[in-house]
Formats: sequence, C-alpha cells, structure tokens
Amino acid sequence: MSFQFMDPATLGERLDSGTETVIVDIRDPNSFAAGSITDSQRLDNENVQAFIEQTDKKQPVVVCCYHGNSSQSAAQFLFEQGFAEVYSLNGGYEQWKVSFPQYCS
Repeated sequence: MSFQFMDPATLGERLDSGTETVIVDIRDPNSFAAGSITDSQRLDNENVQAFIEQTDKKQPVVVCCYHGNSSQSAAQFLFEQGFAEVYSLNGGYEQWKVSFPQYCS
C-alpha cells in the first residue's frame, strides 16, 4: 500500500463539510506566501521532522505542490513515516485555485 490521489472536488467537499483533514503545501516560501489553500501549512526539509512527531498519524493528510507531481513523492514519504491516510492533490495548487478560489488565502 501507499499514498492515494485526491481530486480538488473531493478536498473541496471535505472542507465544506468540516471533515478533519491536514493539508500540507511543499511549494517554495514565496509561492506559499502569494497564495495557499486555506488552513494549509508549509512543509519543507526544515520542519518535516517536527510535523511527523507532532501530527496525529490517524488524521488524513493531503499534500499539495504546484501541479500535483512533486507532491506524490512527498505523500509516499509521509506514508512511509506511518501516516495511515495520505493523498497527493491532483493538479496541485494551480488547479485548486481555479476550482476553489474561496478556499485560497
């Protein structure tokens, strides 16, 4: 088993319903600051260990990047660290901001 894929519509439904979901964004700091999914947190090599230690591994985690490519390896890494339910966001932030601008900050 490994990570799974999540399309923007499914993540939008989760946010609409208030379903507990951890969203991490692996884009560079400037891109993240320019716009990100509401309530997401930026994850990089500097803070990934703290994230792994401090996050409930039973919570679903959605990994976001620019276009949905780099997030796949990051999602696989988190799955290998013991997170039970990890997703890579199809289309990444670029697709997300077109589909769900109301959930962008």
